[in-house]
Amino acid sequence: MSERVLSRERLLRALLARQLLLERAPLTPERAVERVGLLQTQHAPSAYLGLWSRLAGFRRADLTDALHRRRVVQAWVMRCTIHMASAADFGPLSDAVRAQRRALFRRTTPGAADLDMPAAAAVVRDLLADGPLRQSEIVDGLLAAGFPKAAFTGIQLWLDLVRVPPAGTWELPRAHVYGLASTWLRRSAPVDLAAAEERLATRYLRGFGPATPGDLARYAGWTITEAKAVLERLTLRRFRDPDGRLLLDLPRAPLPDADAPTPVRFLGRFDAVLLLGHATRTQILPAEHRHHVFATTKPQSVPTFLVDGRVAGTWRFTGEDVEVSPFAPLAPAARDEVDAEARRLAEFHRTG
Repeated sequence: MSERVLSRERLLRALLARQLLLERAPLTPERAVERVGLLQTQHAPSAYLGLWSRLAGFRRADLTDALHRRRVVQAWVMRCTIHMASAADFGPLSDAVRAQRRALFRRTTPGAADLDMPAAAAVVRDLLADGPLRQSEIVDGLLAAGFPKAAFTGIQLWLDLVRVPPAGTWELPRAHVYGLASTWLRRSAPVDLAAAEERLATRYLRGFGPATPGDLARYAGWTITEAKAVLERLTLRRFRDPDGRLLLDLPRAPLPDADAPTPVRFLGRFDAVLLLGHATRTQILPAEHRHHVFATTKPQSVPTFLVDGRVAGTWRFTGEDVEVSPFAPLAPAARDEVDAEARRLAEFHRTG
């Protein structure tokens, strides 16, 4: 039997629904980051903005409290990039990509191939035995032990570290204080690798599916062969995209109709909904506007807003109001909705 073809509009709405961008959900921060496949947070306030757009009644204190209570952690996970994950997901998802991240570090970091990273990790473990330290203090300890500064960038691939709040929160966005995950989360033993890989694939499909094996591979940092092997262990349904590519999906995951309403939503920097294969397939960020959001001349991506489910412009908080810059003139009804959401976002910035 041939697979059903899903239109681009239906795939877009599936992505928005799974990312909680069609309707704000009544979830806690820890359940929300599990549902959407983690939050990418090179800029810590982006997690707060992402949850504000996704959760009903969300306040900044909700996420800060979850970080302090160790229900959500901020650390390297996918693609050697800072994410916020639930405490339950952090260990399994880190283990599921550890070997691939180590290989990437060895391959792309100058001099890394010759570094004794287990020994460097042992130095950092001893440094952190008495409690969290600033990044500068950890680097100084590595230098004193004879390791180059570059070793610090790979430590988190041999020794699980977490960013310790209040560092890495809305109020103190620089995530520069580190502690041992084994102490912070009382994590003692690795999880079963096969189960961890299946958990990661399930998280991705739940947050970003339907998807190709290549989409999962890019998200996880796996090879396509590795991604296919994990997907074959899961019970999945099959579709095709408009270009004929095979898409895999979880049973009973949301697939809204192609004409389902798409409310205006505001996103922070580096929101993962705009990255990787799912973004290209759904055209959530039109190609002609991509250079406005991601550019080599910008150190960070630009905050954006969605109209009719796709990026329609950028925004910034002026200190008092949210100023929007549409890529093209908006229809009057859309402009009214954008302005109303911008006022709510400005109030979130001012009062939390």
